[in-house]
Amino acid sequence: MKRALPLGNVKKMIDWTQFATEAPRISEIFRRRHAATAKLCLLATIRSDGSPRISPIEPNIFEDQLVLVGMPGTTKFRDLDRDPRFCVHTATTDPYVGEGDAKLWGSVVNLQDKEFHHRFTDELFRDQGLDLRGDEFDPFYVGDIASASSVELEDNRLRITIWKPGEGERAVFKN
Repeated sequence: MKRALPLGNVKKMIDWTQFATEAPRISEIFRRRHAATAKLCLLATIRSDGSPRISPIEPNIFEDQLVLVGMPGTTKFRDLDRDPRFCVHTATTDPYVGEGDAKLWGSVVNLQDKEFHHRFTDELFRDQGLDLRGDEFDPFYVGDIASASSVELEDNRLRITIWKPGEGERAVFKN
């Protein structure tokens, strides 16, 4: 028999505002690279045999949530159904990371909130002309961000910035 966790032990999901407040440098790099590549990122999931899978995805930051939705029934979403852990990596176009890049790790939650879906599809239609208004979404994944990192060139050194909830950002430099 499963025991319910005491309310005090329930983990609060990390939303985008909390992440951006605690990790301003990483979130800024993520937003900048996300915009520069027409929102294209790479999504890492775990296959049923335990090996990794890399798939393209166009995540959105909407109403304080990292939204990871796409074509239903794809292998990447079947992976997330089975194991909710993910990594999203901004598309790197420069081998010297002059523009920087960022990675977000966490797990997805299937948010079944029809009003949220409605507002999201309205925004998607306004921004991109993609008309999914009235569609049903199951799953509709939002990310609970558990850690993040970014890489950028600073003063001819590689700056790696790392974040975990409640710990703030810390930087490591490599020559």
